[in-house]
This record gives sequence, C-alpha cells and structure tokens, in this order.
Amino acid sequence: MAKRGGFPGGMGGFGGMNLNNLMKEAKKMQADMEKSQAELATKEFEATAGGGAISVKVSGEKAIKEIKIKPEVVDPEDVEMLEDLILTCVNEALRKVDSAQADQLGKFNIPGLGGF
Repeated sequence: MAKRGGFPGGMGGFGGMNLNNLMKEAKKMQADMEKSQAELATKEFEATAGGGAISVKVSGEKAIKEIKIKPEVVDPEDVEMLEDLILTCVNEALRKVDSAQADQLGKFNIPGLGGF
C-alpha cells in the first residue's frame, strides 16, 4: 500500500533541517533584526549642502532632529535657493539613513526586505 500525504523523507524534508531548528533560527533572526533596528534608531545622520551653509541631522527613525542655516545664506530676494538647499540637505540625510538600514538589515538576506 502506498503512503498518502506527508512530506517526502518525513519531517526532515526541509533540506535536512528539522522544523524546531527552523523555528529557533527564525526567532533568533527576528531578535537580531529588532536589535539592529533599535541600534539604528539611536544613531544620528548628518548632511550638509551649499558648502556647509545648511546642515541637517536626522535620527535613524527618519525624524528631523536639527536644521542649521548660516545667516549669510538667507537672502529675502532668493528664498527659492534656500528652499532648494534645505530640500537637498534633508534628502541626503534621509538617503544616509536608508543606506545604513540596507547595510544593517541586508546581512539577514530575507527576500522581500530589499526595499530598505
């Protein structure tokens, strides 16, 4: 009589890894990821624009912590330039956070997390 259902090779059908070990590894990976994310959240990232005329600090959680503007860059006749410098600076600081996230979480090599 032929076997019905079940996994080929019994419970070791996951490439020789038993289900309990797989769950332990998943829990360890989750704890490591949470630790990495918590560490990243405590870091600050800084960017400058306009030769240092504007500086921005953001947290690892992408919250803007500080914006510094040198008085000589403030020109009431050219507010648009100041806006552009601020946008450039903030976006660069956020890119630094994204890069740090990719470095931290990339080591876990989980499909579907490539968006960090």
